[in-house]
Amino acid sequence: QVQLVESGGGLVQPGGSLTLSCAASGRIFSINVMGWYRQAPGKQRELVATITSHSSTNYADSVKGRFTISRDNAKNTVYLQMNSLKPEDTAVYYCNLDHLYGDSWGQGTQVTVSS
Repeated sequence: QVQLVESGGGLVQPGGSLTLSCAASGRIFSINVMGWYRQAPGKQRELVATITSHSSTNYADSVKGRFTISRDNAKNTVYLQMNSLKPEDTAVYYCNLDHLYGDSWGQGTQVTVSS
C-alpha cells in the first residue's frame, strides 16, 4: 500500500507563487508516473502535470509556461512549482502515483488564489 502526503497549499494573491510537495511511502515500483491533478468547486478533477520516473513531463495547456513539475526519486517526492497564479487556478490539488502495483491518491491540498 502507498501513502501520499501533500503539503504547500495556501492562499496567495494573483501573480504569486506556491510550491506543492508530495511524499510517497510504502511499496512503490521503481518505474512509475507521479502527477498533480486539481478539482475546482463544481468541476471535474483534471490533470495538471505528470512526470515519469525517467523525468518525462506532461502539462495541461492551461498551466504550460507557468507551472513546473519535478521529482526526487531518492525521496519518492514530487513537486509542483506554480508561478503567475491566477484565480482560476483555485482548486484542491491532489497528488497521484501510478505504477505496477496500482493507482494511489493523496488527500488533497487547497490552493486559493485571491486578492
